[in-house]
Amino acid sequence: MAYVPGVALLVALVAGCSAGSDADDPAADSKPGSPTVSAAPPGKYRTLPESCSAVPRSTLKDLLPGAADLPQEQQDKVYEGTATVTYDTDRKVGCRWKSDAPDASRNLSIDFERVVSYDPAVSDDDRAREVYAKKEDAAALPTSAGVTPSETPGGSASASASASASGSGTPSGAPSGISSASPSADPSGSTSGTDPDEDLRPRLLDGLGDAAFLDDALTRAGSTAQHRTVSVVFRTSNVIVTVQYTEQPARVTEVPDSRELQEKAQALARKLDEALSD
Repeated sequence: MAYVPGVALLVALVAGCSAGSDADDPAADSKPGSPTVSAAPPGKYRTLPESCSAVPRSTLKDLLPGAADLPQEQQDKVYEGTATVTYDTDRKVGCRWKSDAPDASRNLSIDFERVVSYDPAVSDDDRAREVYAKKEDAAALPTSAGVTPSETPGGSASASASASASGSGTPSGAPSGISSASPSADPSGSTSGTDPDEDLRPRLLDGLGDAAFLDDALTRAGSTAQHRTVSVVFRTSNVIVTVQYTEQPARVTEVPDSRELQEKAQALARKLDEALSD
C-alpha cells in the first residue's frame, strides 16, 4: 500500500467535503450573468376616496335640481347620498343620489375601482388597462373610418371614434343592464336640444385620465317616459372611475336633452380626475 503523508491526506479530505457542499447548493447551478426578474411596479393609488364626499354640494345642487325645493332636512338627506355596499372598500367604493322634481327625476352615481395585479410580472397599471378595455369593448362604441376604439400601449386613448360620415350611430352597450339606444334615435327623428353639427354619439374622450369614453343610452320601459343615461368611464393609473347620470321626464312625450346630460357628466368626471391627481 502506498504511503500518503498526513498533511496530504487532510488536504484531500477537505477538498472532498467542499465539492460535496457545492453540489448541494442551488445557487451553484446558476449561470454567471443570468438576468434577475424584478416584480412589476405597483399602481399609483393605494387607497380610494370617500365616495359620498367626492362630489361638492354645489355640484350636486346643479345635477339634482329638484332637491333645492325640498325642506332643509330632506335636502341634506338627498345630498348625503347612499353609499354602495361593497365588501372591500380598499378596492371598490361608490355612491348614489336621486332627486324628484315636478318636471323630471334625476339619478347620479359614481364608482371608483382600484385595480390590483396579483401577478408579479404584470403591473397594476397594465391590469387596469385590461379591465378598462373590457368596459370600452362592452360599450360597443361606433367606429370612424374603420378605427376601433382601444387604448394604445402608452395608456392613452386612440384617435376619436366619433363618426361624421355615418348617418346613424351604432347602438351602444347600456350601462348596468339598461337596454341601449342611439342618442340620435329619438322618436322625432332628431336629437333633442342639440346642435346638428355636434356629434353626441357614444365616443372616446380626450384629456380625461389616461383613457376615457362616453356612452349615451335612450330607453323606454313599457308606457313610461323615456329616460336617458349618460355614462363617462375613465382610467387614471390603476383606478377606474364610472359616472352615470340619468334623467326621466315626467311627461311621456318629452325626451331628455342629450347635450345637457353629457356636458354635466363630463364636467363631473373631470372634477373627479383632478381630485384624484391632487
